[in-house]
Amino acid sequence: MAECSTCSSTGGGCQNNGTCGTSDCNKMNSFDWLTHMGIPQVDNFDIVEVKFKGGRKEYFRNVDYLGLNTGDPVVVDVPSGHHIGYVSLQGELVRLQMQKRKIRDDDNITRIYRVANQKDMEKWEEARNREIPTLYRSKQIVDELGLQMKMSDVEYQADNSKATFYYSAEDRVDFRELIKVLAGEFKIRVEMRQISLRQEAGRIGGIGVCGRELCCSTWLVDFKNVTTSAARYQNLSLNPGKLSGQCGRLKCCLNYELDTYMDAMKDIPSVDRPLQTEQGPAKLQKTDIFRKLMWFSYNNDNDWVSITCDRVKEIQSLNEQGIKVFNLQVDKASDIEDLAAQSTRELELLDKKFAKKKKKKKKKPGFGDAQASGRNVSDSSRPNTPRQRPDNSNNPPTPKQAQDNNPSSNSQQENRPGGDRRRKKKRSRPNPNQSNTTNQNLNPKPPRAEKPESKPSGEKGEKPEGKRRFPPRRNQGPGNEGKA
Repeated sequence: MAECSTCSSTGGGCQNNGTCGTSDCNKMNSFDWLTHMGIPQVDNFDIVEVKFKGGRKEYFRNVDYLGLNTGDPVVVDVPSGHHIGYVSLQGELVRLQMQKRKIRDDDNITRIYRVANQKDMEKWEEARNREIPTLYRSKQIVDELGLQMKMSDVEYQADNSKATFYYSAEDRVDFRELIKVLAGEFKIRVEMRQISLRQEAGRIGGIGVCGRELCCSTWLVDFKNVTTSAARYQNLSLNPGKLSGQCGRLKCCLNYELDTYMDAMKDIPSVDRPLQTEQGPAKLQKTDIFRKLMWFSYNNDNDWVSITCDRVKEIQSLNEQGIKVFNLQVDKASDIEDLAAQSTRELELLDKKFAKKKKKKKKKPGFGDAQASGRNVSDSSRPNTPRQRPDNSNNPPTPKQAQDNNPSSNSQQENRPGGDRRRKKKRSRPNPNQSNTTNQNLNPKPPRAEKPESKPSGEKGEKPEGKRRFPPRRNQGPGNEGKA
């Protein structure tokens, strides 16, 4: 890449990424990917592509076979003197570019004089310093003359003998008087060149909504026609504020993915009229091109139903035969039962699947088992066999069994309110008053030693003051007379 004459850095350029205000060193730059590949050449192609201000590119013949490299400044022949530009492309790629732009290889292509030296670059720098003051003054002259045109840019030739004024206008403009004023004002030959709004945005440059530099100012050369149908095919909202670029026209990037959308829409049926169903006419609301889904609604309701493109084609074929389907999903009402049964089976399978994943809760071990064994015993460690009552025919009955066999004690407890609970609690206690023969052979426990009676601190039946649970009632005071 060529270095700007006013750039203080060396080797790396000005590092402004195409926004250099002096020479547009990176604007409309193209990279030759085939430079080091050694592609076969039938003959040595002597035409070179040269880039000028604003991304304008022209072709010149290297008659003297100069050793040129991409980015070298060269002095070229122009109809009204000479100009300086930078080499942007050479070799076989230039031939392909000329075929693409339909430029003939004839005598109209002018020659390259030489590689620009330091004197040529200094003279060209003096001419470029006049561009901005000339642009401001020319806009004032246009306003004074009342012309319906917009002055966009001014470009001086390197020999400082001619200036090209770029303007944009919606209608034809009679600028004969303007040329006379400009020529007398700046003492140069004037050339007026009308450009479109897209070309104007490309020359001025800027940042797009994508966060990158405008395509028209970096790499885009040919401006194709962009229509609203491109936005319609891509299901974009037809909002001029969102679809328009900085030039005020539709964005050029709308054409980038248009071919992909057109290929994807080949399998999508066209719905010109609503689909006829027993639930009512179903109108198309939305189409997902890449997922092959189409959304319909009955009688313009908010509840949309999505079906595949194959199902839409099937319904359309039935409607052409005069047959109305039950709804968009099924053809007949009997098919709903089949769908319900199928969904029920699917739910049952899901329930079984998730039931297997649930872990069984572990039961806590009993207090008696843990106390007897001295360790925690889980239910899983016990044998999974039915418990059998041991045969105690040869062993004497325990006091608990003797009490259970006594019918008199059980009857007395059952007649009392809550006798079942009392019976369960006192079943293990032996009754010394029982006269049953089964208790004669028992070995009763020795009687407990009686505790010595504590001396009462107060009246009979009262507890000591230090052990009272509730404070005594107060009998003094008005309103408390006669209370115990």
